[in-house]
Amino acid sequence: MFKKIFKRFFSSKKKKEEELEKIKQQTKEIILKAEEEALKTRQEAEREARKIINESKVGLADALEAEKRLSKKEQQLEEKYAGLDRDKNRLEQERNSLQALKKDLEEKKENILQKLEKAAQMTKDQARHLLLQGWEEKLKEEVAKRIKQSEDEIKQKTDETAKQLLVDAMRYGATDYVAEFTLSVISLPNDDYKGRIIGKEGRNIRAFELATGVDVDLEEEGVIRLSSFDAIRREIARMSLERLIKDGRIQPERIEEIVKKTREEVEKLIFRAGEELTHKVGLYNLPSELIRLLGRFKYRYSYGQNMIAHTLEETRIGVALAHELKADVNTVKLGCLLHDIGKVISDKEGSHVDLGVEILKKYHFPQKVVDCVASHHEDIPFKSIESVIVYISDAVSGGRPGARHEDFEEYLKRIKSIEEAAKSKKGVREAYALQAGRELRVIVKPSEINDDEATVLAAKIKEDLEKKFEVFPGQIKITIIREFRTEAVTKI
Repeated sequence: MFKKIFKRFFSSKKKKEEELEKIKQQTKEIILKAEEEALKTRQEAEREARKIINESKVGLADALEAEKRLSKKEQQLEEKYAGLDRDKNRLEQERNSLQALKKDLEEKKENILQKLEKAAQMTKDQARHLLLQGWEEKLKEEVAKRIKQSEDEIKQKTDETAKQLLVDAMRYGATDYVAEFTLSVISLPNDDYKGRIIGKEGRNIRAFELATGVDVDLEEEGVIRLSSFDAIRREIARMSLERLIKDGRIQPERIEEIVKKTREEVEKLIFRAGEELTHKVGLYNLPSELIRLLGRFKYRYSYGQNMIAHTLEETRIGVALAHELKADVNTVKLGCLLHDIGKVISDKEGSHVDLGVEILKKYHFPQKVVDCVASHHEDIPFKSIESVIVYISDAVSGGRPGARHEDFEEYLKRIKSIEEAAKSKKGVREAYALQAGRELRVIVKPSEINDDEATVLAAKIKEDLEKKFEVFPGQIKITIIREFRTEAVTKI
């Protein structure tokens, strides 16, 4: 019953409103038509007046006649205005009648609403709420479906956009740098050089291995193989041996002289490699110490991945992502270039992340760059979009198939641990792990360690290594070398 009354009320209301609107429209049309006719009559009267004035020049009789016609036109015009006044009054009466009708409708509407509220036992606001609630329940399922559909579409588009963004960034990361992590091999003019390299009672080859810290393999015919986990040592040994062969004077003093000179030249090569790396990524005027450390990337590998190749690849990926995401490109570029610089700092203890942060703070790099380096392994929460980009770029470069070899990194850590076990002892000047860690040569200071103490030192190092490596493939041979020299120089 409530619905029928409600429906009848709104139907009656709608009909009254339509009649009211129709009357208003008719009133407007009558007024517009009357105004148009008045304007038209006035224009005709004016034209007639001008015509009469012109004709009055012809003669007085014509002028009188024209005056009569003009008077007649004025009379007609007054009658027209009088008619307009009557129409205006009639319209005003109709407007008042419409206002009264509207007021009457409002009163009836209010009475009907009061009756409806009384019959339904609810107010107008409650009825509106009930009606809207019914529609809401009816549309809830449809709205939920559309929201779910929109969410699926957004997720699909987001995934596709993210994939495309990473693919484009990786395309920019292609590098042409060749990783150099094989053994160094030197070809000999003939096998007679092997005897000269070995020297009398092996003193030449012993001096060469002590000066360079590499293992020399002479077993293969026509070549010499130099092996060391440290690529810088191996490069110094390769260049030194090639010069010794070319020079022909192979003796301990000459070996030490050539190795020293070659080590200085390799340091220059390292600095040049650092400059080339910074220029390739578009950075200039960095501190000399940082450039020298970056140059050591040429001879450093992380999980078998050459660090210059990795840094170039990561920086290009990071720059491409920064451009796409409207991030600070210079911050990303510096973060990618310097994120692993702690790995080539060998004179301090600590993780490469902490060492990298320390050296960047030393040279007063912006905090945003320091944060990129500090969080590239998620050691701290990301503090900016640039730090997230550096993390993603590092993961993309290192995580792609074939980029890294976990075994090599473990091998490198094992070799360094073997050397550190010897270097930590008092009186040790230098220690070299050779033959993939199966031989450890320890050079002691003769002024601090005598022959008996050298024997005890070998036993202590053996015990430390056995504790450090409970399981080790094969045995580790420990050789203590104690050499005493005296020199005298004559005056000329």
